[in-house]
Amino acid sequence: MSNLPDDRPPLDGAALLDTLRAALTRYVVLPTPQAADAVTLWIAATHAQPAWPHAPRLVIRGPEKRCGKSRLLDVTEATCHSPFITVNSSPAAVYRSITDDPPTLLVDEADTIFGPKAEGNEDLRGLFNAGHQRNRPAMRYDANTGRVEAIPTFAMAALAGIGAMPDTIEDRAVVIRMRRRGPGETVSPFRHRRDRPALRQLAADLAAWLRADLATLESAEPPMPVEDRAADTWEPLVAVADYAGAHWPDRARAAVLALTADADDNGQMSTRLRLLTDCRTAFGADPALPTAVLLDRLKGDPEAPWQDYGPNGLTAMKLGTILREYEIRSGNIRFLDGSQAKGYQRADFTDAWARYCPEIAPPEGENAPGEPGGRPSRPSLVIAGQRGTARNRGTA
Repeated sequence: MSNLPDDRPPLDGAALLDTLRAALTRYVVLPTPQAADAVTLWIAATHAQPAWPHAPRLVIRGPEKRCGKSRLLDVTEATCHSPFITVNSSPAAVYRSITDDPPTLLVDEADTIFGPKAEGNEDLRGLFNAGHQRNRPAMRYDANTGRVEAIPTFAMAALAGIGAMPDTIEDRAVVIRMRRRGPGETVSPFRHRRDRPALRQLAADLAAWLRADLATLESAEPPMPVEDRAADTWEPLVAVADYAGAHWPDRARAAVLALTADADDNGQMSTRLRLLTDCRTAFGADPALPTAVLLDRLKGDPEAPWQDYGPNGLTAMKLGTILREYEIRSGNIRFLDGSQAKGYQRADFTDAWARYCPEIAPPEGENAPGEPGGRPSRPSLVIAGQRGTARNRGTA
């Protein structure tokens, strides 16, 4: 049942979302209309967290300071469900604050948790990674009771910071790429004491509207324009839009397509996937390569990260550790010149390449590199592998 007084007319969900969007764009310049729609729906979805199987993250990132990240977090804090600011909060305090009806976790300057200089925040990092899905509790031993205790982690969270978040976070997030205001872009100043009360009333109205029928939201299975984890992440937002009706279902799905396409085009590829992709380039048409040659080719790309991957760049041990995740292992290879060395067979990469980074077919009329008429491939080494001789093109 609704908490509204009997003499108050029923709340119009679409109108509430319109009001929330107008408030956002009054105080913050968002990068696109679709980004404004996405943030609107994410904030609304926080008020119905008990209904969702997944808790999407909201990543607010920018390349530099003064891109509006903190201001957007301010407005999000004023309009979301039960905001919990995690600045300087101990991991224990955050964990203990999560209940069956969790707060909305808000983190500014998220590099203090995820950045390269962050230390001692393993528990918080684990919370933000695990809390995207229900039934992923943190297990802790309580010495006072002598029992293992399950602590809930499920909660929606907004994180703001400079640069990309870890791929384990962004893969579960609605990612908003903020930028500095350009000429002619203006916003109203946000004053906490003056403006927050009206926004908190809007938050109360959103909660009253959505919590009036959590069962309907919980059973919702909206048609999604994306699949897999992206569908899990965006489903609560689309469910809210469908529940509101009017123009919001179309706007929600347009936002899904726009922001997931933006993530595909501009998102940070994981280190593992980048290495797997760069190995394909390094191999060219060669059927096998000595480890030393593969490393030289990887580190020879000035735009790749491998020269600076650790104090001495990418090493054979680090290369092997990453590739083993894809069930790719080095072995002793005998070359046709009679020499023998540790190396990798191209055939061992093909399954991982097909699964994780499939090549795009060349445009009609063009040939792939190394094919007759195509771009020349790298010079090949003459090698033979333990699994059978692999001769290069042109080798008798």
